[in-house]
Amino acid sequence: MVQCAEAIVDIRQDKVYKRRIPKSYRIKELDERIRRERTKFEAKIMKEARKLGVPTPIVLDCWHTTITMEYIDGTPLKDCISEEYCKRAGELVGRLHSGEIIHGDLTTSNMIVTEGDRLYLIDFGLSFYEQTIEARGVDLHVFFQTLRGSHEGYDDLISAFKRGYQASFDQAESVLARVAEIELRGRYK
Repeated sequence: MVQCAEAIVDIRQDKVYKRRIPKSYRIKELDERIRRERTKFEAKIMKEARKLGVPTPIVLDCWHTTITMEYIDGTPLKDCISEEYCKRAGELVGRLHSGEIIHGDLTTSNMIVTEGDRLYLIDFGLSFYEQTIEARGVDLHVFFQTLRGSHEGYDDLISAFKRGYQASFDQAESVLARVAEIELRGRYK
């Protein structure tokens, strides 16, 4: 069992149970409603991502504040990073963005490589629908910052990601230009 900021994740056999935890600073009834709605929304967005050809865990059940999904047995991308995997990650994120889905927490910890060499995106708890260049740019900026902060050879990894992203998303150039603008802003320097 792992406690995260928003949820407790419990892995049992071939299933993952993700339960959103109560926030004591919110009014109880409001907290219940928010947690139920966010849980339902996360399950929905994962299903939509799969329709776009983005491998995600299959949602088996969504009830109240808990999502039950398949367990993806593999290695986090952070532990097996390569240019090829970054290119494939770029392709998947391009598909997400084509479907107006913003992941919200693109990191190498939220991507899993399976034994069959398939790349999965996980943890859609901060995801939302948005079609703006800005939101897409911030999504990529988070991923690039993860690469810069955690991985050697990050320039080559970022270039590989960009190639994959450009291959799968027709507005890639506008988004990548926005990422460059975002990186120049004060709080990101």
